Amino acid sequence: MTDPPAGPGGPGGPDGPGPAPLDDFASDVLDTVEAIPPGHVMSYGDIAGYLGRGGPRQVGRVLATSGGAVPWWRVIHADGSLLAGHERAALGHYRAEGTPLRSAAGGAPDRVDMRRARWRGPLPRAPR
Repeated sequence: MTDPPAGPGGPGGPDGPGPAPLDDFASDVLDTVEAIPPGHVMSYGDIAGYLGRGGPRQVGRVLATSGGAVPWWRVIHADGSLLAGHERAALGHYRAEGTPLRSAAGGAPDRVDMRRARWRGPLPRAPR
C-alpha cells in the first residue's frame, strides 16, 4: 500500500469547525516538516523514524489533516514519486527550490531524486 498523500489539508472552514488541537506527535511532525530545507525532502517513513514513533501512515494523516501551513511538498513517498493529486503544485515548488528531479523516458520529471534530495533531519534529538 502507499502512504496517504501529503497536501494542503485541514478540516474546518467558514461553515465548519476548526482543526482539532494538535497532539505531541502531530506537533512534532509539523515541526520536522518545517525544518526541512528548501531543495530537500524526507519520506513519510523518514519522519516517523526520525521521531522514533508512529509510522508513514500516521505522518501522512497529520499532513493530510493539519499540514496546509507547512511545506508539505517536502514530504513524499520513499520512491520519490510525485504526490498524487498535487503533482503540479509540488513540481512548481520543487523547481523553484532547485530540488533534484528525475525524468521519465519522455523527458518530463516524474519523481524526486531521493539519493540527492533526501534530508536526514535536524541534529539528533533526545527521545521523549
